Amino acid sequence: MLQPLTCARSALKDSLTIQCQSLPGAPRLHCQTPCPGPLRPQAGRGMPNRQAPARSLPAIASEPSVDSVAAEPSSLPAMPHIVVFSGGTAFNSVAGHFKQLTHNVTHVLPVTDDGGSTAEVVRVLGGPAVGDIRSRCLRLAEEGDAESEAVRQLLGHRLSSTDPEAARQEWYRIVEGEHPLWQDLTEPYKHTIRAFLVHFQANILRHASRRFNFQSGSVGNFFFAGARIFFRSLEAAIFLFSRVARIPEGTETLPALPSEGALRLGAELADGSWVIGQSAISHPAAAGAEALSVDKACAAPLPAAIRRAFYLSSDGDGAEHEVAPDANPRTLAALGRAQAVIYGMGSLYTSLVPHLVLRGVGETIAAARCPKILMLNGAVDRETGQCLRRPGAMAASDVLLALTDALNRRGGRRDPGLDHPPSAYCTAVLAPRGGGVEVDADALAALGVRVVRSVSAEWSAEAGAAHYDPDALVAAVRDLLA
Repeated sequence: MLQPLTCARSALKDSLTIQCQSLPGAPRLHCQTPCPGPLRPQAGRGMPNRQAPARSLPAIASEPSVDSVAAEPSSLPAMPHIVVFSGGTAFNSVAGHFKQLTHNVTHVLPVTDDGGSTAEVVRVLGGPAVGDIRSRCLRLAEEGDAESEAVRQLLGHRLSSTDPEAARQEWYRIVEGEHPLWQDLTEPYKHTIRAFLVHFQANILRHASRRFNFQSGSVGNFFFAGARIFFRSLEAAIFLFSRVARIPEGTETLPALPSEGALRLGAELADGSWVIGQSAISHPAAAGAEALSVDKACAAPLPAAIRRAFYLSSDGDGAEHEVAPDANPRTLAALGRAQAVIYGMGSLYTSLVPHLVLRGVGETIAAARCPKILMLNGAVDRETGQCLRRPGAMAASDVLLALTDALNRRGGRRDPGLDHPPSAYCTAVLAPRGGGVEVDADALAALGVRVVRSVSAEWSAEAGAAHYDPDALVAAVRDLLA
């Protein structure tokens, strides 16, 4: 069974207050839901006791307690530490399988998603996009008993995608604690999770002038948004979920950006034009589709090949301008102790490049003395369907050059950039057997990457792509680390 958070009860006259005591200055949340009191991480498993601004989360230890790995054949400190850059979809299918190799994995996720349920939360409440992080955390959550599965079912649940009013009414049943999804949760978990859903709803009501559309809404997104607003820190919300879902110690999920604000993604095309917004770049909704819909399978070509991707921020008057943000310091710290760096499969310019163009990432990866592994996609997509350097779709060497340009921050208007070769950023390429991306081994070797391996994969006719066999992929990574 899931192990509940250790809590201290605090009786109040009219309501109970949740207060994360390890985050000084955090606001108090009052709700009529009976709550287990001030949340306090378990002894030996919580956040270090140090003073920090309310908007930051103290570092979480990357190594476990002895008890947490007692059943493992080797202790966690001896396990390799891996940093994975990826988006919130493609790598999810294999993320949980890395437990076979190590629990010591840092997953870095983008916070620029502007489609679906995530977009609606950002539109009404602001802040970074939480959808990709929620998706990865659910994949990493503990499995194996009824309560673990109940947490996953609740926070993975989506409201009606066809009827906005039905979605709203279902949400009311959830937030009031009357939905069947609650039935397998014990009281401490029910009260803890529900309290943050109540806080999310309270903030929606405070923004009543912006009517919230619950259609296709993700309960997990609402939980993360409620916790982020309460703690004034997305990383604190991730910490809370990690404890609720018992994600293994040493496994951490980090937002690419440390900011609590919202930045947008832009792409400059070869013809000089810009495409603004992650969804518009990667998977725009079909003409006439609902505002909250996205088309992940969209293969309509862009007007021209993508030259680069960058971040945009809005002025007070709404005008957007290019910015060059710093990377999350915790990401740089993780890279500094990494024994492997993985560029996971996913959308090149909207899942991977947003990590790599951040200041500090290129310098830190270039300095790392460890395997740096590029996992190719199983098919060409909208973002790689046109090559900047030659006619046709991007091959493996073109993907590597695009990653190198991003890590060197070439083309940016606010950063002088770097000048490292591709071999400073990548030492090996993995490709799914039968995949649609051309593996031009000679061109890769000319760029300094001579380790190219084919990994067992299964062809999906529905997706039109080869999907890595998860166990074979983990085995390939293990071999590269040996």
